[in-house]
Amino acid sequence: MPISLPAATVQTTMARAAMPVSADADNWRQAPYQLALLENQVHVWRARLPDQPDYATLLSADEVLRAARFYFEKDRAHFTAARGLLRTLLGRYLRSAPDRLQFAYGERGKPTLAPACGDLHFNVSHSHELALFAFTRGRAIGVDVECVAAASAGPEIAERFFSADEVAALHGVPPALQRDAFFAGWVRKEAYIKAIGAGLFAALDRFTVSLAPGEPAALRDVQDDPQAVSRWTLRELHPGKGYAAAIAAEGQGWRLCCFDWQPPFT
Repeated sequence: MPISLPAATVQTTMARAAMPVSADADNWRQAPYQLALLENQVHVWRARLPDQPDYATLLSADEVLRAARFYFEKDRAHFTAARGLLRTLLGRYLRSAPDRLQFAYGERGKPTLAPACGDLHFNVSHSHELALFAFTRGRAIGVDVECVAAASAGPEIAERFFSADEVAALHGVPPALQRDAFFAGWVRKEAYIKAIGAGLFAALDRFTVSLAPGEPAALRDVQDDPQAVSRWTLRELHPGKGYAAAIAAEGQGWRLCCFDWQPPFT
């Protein structure tokens, strides 16, 4: 249930130094040409979406129709670019032509690959000009990014959607830091509900995440599934100034590898 944010142009500077992969969420590196995704890894890619849809030829007929439903041309272009980049990255991992990949959709709309593609799991989020793509093997995954710099909403929304413990924690944060704390909590909650495939049907007030400044990302409590806390790991991401992001994935001890997209990737 992403926050509806006003259209705005946000410039994000991306470092693309050709250095070894790092597990540090602050360090985004250029990936090697041959991608290898190990079972204990989670890969996250960031990309600045172009204003023009350069990837339209890769999309399926239903994706073209979805893109056409957007009222603003920039939104259509961003959707097209995000889907095209997703297909391109999936094609690299699977050694397959991007335009031949087939998606299936869960009961609540979460996209997955057809079973024939194996155990590769993915999730996508984009806000304004920035997109994040997450990949892993054999585990459910969710990622979320929000453009804090352009957001018109803030901590006041917590009273409607956050758990009682989260609202109390937010009130305990100094006023000058409450906006950042709210978005830290928001993207963590979004990443989790995307990982479990709940989407718009999730009751955001029935589970609790950490959000206080300096506190590691964590799932604190799930009222409807007490064992979930031990099954899921949340990690904060730092995709660029003015953005908040987080990732949720099943299991403990997986290694996070962060990559920058650097076209052309051919």
